[in-house]
Amino acid sequence: MRIIVLGTGLVGAAMARDLAEEKNWNISVADVSTESLKRLQNDGRITKIQADLSKAKTLLKLASKSDLIIGALPGFMGFEALKTLISAGKNIVDISFFPENPMVLDALAKKKGVTAIVDCGVAPGCSNMLIAYACSRMEKTNSAACYVGGLPKTRTWPYEYKAVFSPIDVLEEYTRPARYVENGKIVVKPALSEPELLDFPPIGTLEAFNTDGLRTLMDTMDIPDMKEKTLRYPGHIEKMKVLRETGFFGKNEIKIGKKSVRPMEVTARLLFPLWKLEEGEADFTVMRITVEGTKNSKTVRYTCELYDEYDPAAKTTSMARTTGYAATSAARMLASGIFKRRGICPPEYIGMEEKACRFMLKQMAGKNINYKERFETIKTARQQETCREAGKGRHCPQSVPVGRHSARHLMSRRLVVPRALRAACPSAPGG
Repeated sequence: MRIIVLGTGLVGAAMARDLAEEKNWNISVADVSTESLKRLQNDGRITKIQADLSKAKTLLKLASKSDLIIGALPGFMGFEALKTLISAGKNIVDISFFPENPMVLDALAKKKGVTAIVDCGVAPGCSNMLIAYACSRMEKTNSAACYVGGLPKTRTWPYEYKAVFSPIDVLEEYTRPARYVENGKIVVKPALSEPELLDFPPIGTLEAFNTDGLRTLMDTMDIPDMKEKTLRYPGHIEKMKVLRETGFFGKNEIKIGKKSVRPMEVTARLLFPLWKLEEGEADFTVMRITVEGTKNSKTVRYTCELYDEYDPAAKTTSMARTTGYAATSAARMLASGIFKRRGICPPEYIGMEEKACRFMLKQMAGKNINYKERFETIKTARQQETCREAGKGRHCPQSVPVGRHSARHLMSRRLVVPRALRAACPSAPGG
């Protein structure tokens, strides 16, 4: 199989090296930056091509020599590139995360007989897939939430952050309004709004804020309440709000003397050197997904958690691993013939097919990227109240909200409960 990876940033290079492990696969990469291509200069398994990927003719020429395409371009280039490649009749797995709605290309993809798996990273990506998988196990889904972030292990003043993917796309998270689903309706909230503090072992406390990460889930999933929040070290929200409200993220030109500049471009030029993840610098990725609904007349909750770190042996960042290896797993899934759907295929379509979903998770587990899943029956508010009355004010363990205490903390506490109370509240622990 002939595969070309478009873009050789931290993630694109990691994907190319991973795909080159496959026997009888011919792997090429293309990028306009010779500096980026140097990441792979010592890998003789991979053909390096210097090319301007913003030009449709260049994309079509590269596509003509490929059986499958992996898109890893910056978001501002992603949509037009995807449209061009679909028109060429080529299957593609894309992680460009462009702001446009990919579903507008669905009719074209189906007409061309193309499978285009879009947003195929960690989040969006595996988050969408696992939310859809959880929904397929429930009779009715009431809510879904995803908390996700990629951060450096060492906190360095002043920002305590490093851009582990396209930096310009990071700034978009701080300005693009966040779309959520509440009570079955799409609502729009400011980026960086509604902060929360959550505990994530083994990291500690992180802060979460609204970002526009639901994307295709708003159209493909019938879930009345959905949200996605980005995680950072505490204090990051306030710093970004100060920059945003002062105008540093503005996209309209302003006059400085006789010159015109865009504040966003100046800010990017100043921030990116501070946000550059140095070679060998360790990072981590953390994600928590919760989906609640009903099954067999019971309220059930699906929880999935991910914690991944920098791989020093392969010198691969965690974000490159969790994002890139999701895409390469999808490439292998297409090559295997397990997933046959045509058209624009966001990752939730993979989650709707259990065999395809399990293939993806197994592939990533082979890279030591482990999604820890669990299903549990939880109490309704009425059941919790009954339990409290029976216990004269004492809560049952199941009534503790997710995130309030860790499972380890709950297991470490042994409650001695009288037999009469256990009879009134069977879920209470024994004496």
